Amino acid sequence: MKKKNYDFEDDRNDGVYFIDDNTDGGAVSGLRWEELIPKELKFRPASRKDANEVVELIHLAIGDIAEQLTGQTKVETIRKTLTNFFCEENNRVSYQNVLIADIFNEIAGIIVTYSGADALQLDMPLLERLRRKTRNQNIFFDQEADVGDLYIDTLSVSPKFQGCGIGTELLLKAEESALQKGYDRISLNVAKDNPNAKKLYNRIGYQKDKEIQINGHTYDYMVKTLKK
Repeated sequence: MKKKNYDFEDDRNDGVYFIDDNTDGGAVSGLRWEELIPKELKFRPASRKDANEVVELIHLAIGDIAEQLTGQTKVETIRKTLTNFFCEENNRVSYQNVLIADIFNEIAGIIVTYSGADALQLDMPLLERLRRKTRNQNIFFDQEADVGDLYIDTLSVSPKFQGCGIGTELLLKAEESALQKGYDRISLNVAKDNPNAKKLYNRIGYQKDKEIQINGHTYDYMVKTLKK
């Protein structure tokens, strides 16, 4: 039998991802996304070469918080600044903190996590740059994470792959990592005007702990207690 050569055509109007399966019979078969995703989805740590795609997903997820972190307002300059930090180490958006969901060698989604105890230290490179840029030493970032938690800073799924359960899988991977590192709590923030995301987090066990302010917006700080 010849080696299979898969040619993928994306056609999700009817929920089918068509596969041209060039076997001896030359048959064409169709599989639904929910059948393909579990088989093809892989996870890997980010590297510097992922910068452009990952930074775009981070920016899509955090919105105007990116303006606060960079002191920029134009998309190009925001992403250039975030890219520079992504390629460096020991800051909140560093590649070191990013796990990638990969399908068919495409970045389908990302999750950014770090220890709440390290949040202030990881913010400092961005904060010091912003203070130099604005010549204002009184600028501070809002505290997003509690000490003792593994904090999910950003969860973002590519628009091309939304609705396929990839966000849930990334959250589960983050929980596995938290347990391996000895955490018994994992946390995240969800905007008040994002009920769909909050519904997802509630469904997999996150509960509202308190409300906090980030860049002038109110967020629910949600926590999940992990079972060892």
